[in-house]
Amino acid sequence: MTRSLRATLTALPLAGLISIGLAIPAAAEPPGIPDPATAKAELAELTVAAEGSMDGYSREKFPHWIDGPDNCNTREAVLKRDGEGVEVGSDCYPTAGSWASPYDGETWTQPSDVDIDHIVPLAAAWRSGAAEWTQDQRQAFANDLEGPQLIAVTDNVNQEKGDQTPETWMPPATDYHCTYASMWVGTKHKYQLTITEAEKGALQTALDGC
Repeated sequence: MTRSLRATLTALPLAGLISIGLAIPAAAEPPGIPDPATAKAELAELTVAAEGSMDGYSREKFPHWIDGPDNCNTREAVLKRDGEGVEVGSDCYPTAGSWASPYDGETWTQPSDVDIDHIVPLAAAWRSGAAEWTQDQRQAFANDLEGPQLIAVTDNVNQEKGDQTPETWMPPATDYHCTYASMWVGTKHKYQLTITEAEKGALQTALDGC
């Protein structure tokens, strides 16, 4: 699907869309997403603190899209994981497939229309504790394929998100707020990152709506 042929999906749940016969691939999700009850418990365990400074921040301090053991880089690995019918060339870049973005309900057939979102943005991680990490720790965070930190989504939606935290940005698809909050909490809990009062309130509201 080209950008000019963007399909605008309504607020119908994915199951409902499938039941009326629309051929929409299910959006894959990263592993390790805590269930809402676990996410609430983990949220209560996070340290609340004022947001830190951006002094010294650079994306280069979070080396990302590194090559894995199969010679696919992290971006390519997530495209393979989160896509439907993905075929790749000898360089691991997708040559076919489709990607359903849970953030906005759009489906894409060109990998160039898809970004790999860091659920907790690199800059947000820096402000909440990662500034004190080693480069190796930041690299592990930026390429985490084992936790709920990386997901394939519509590129311009990810760009609109930028480095915002949940009190100022949540996915346009409101029925995904519960899952998004659970992924955010799961990631911050795994890496022992802090949260602000406003961030905690937004996450609690989203989890209460699960």
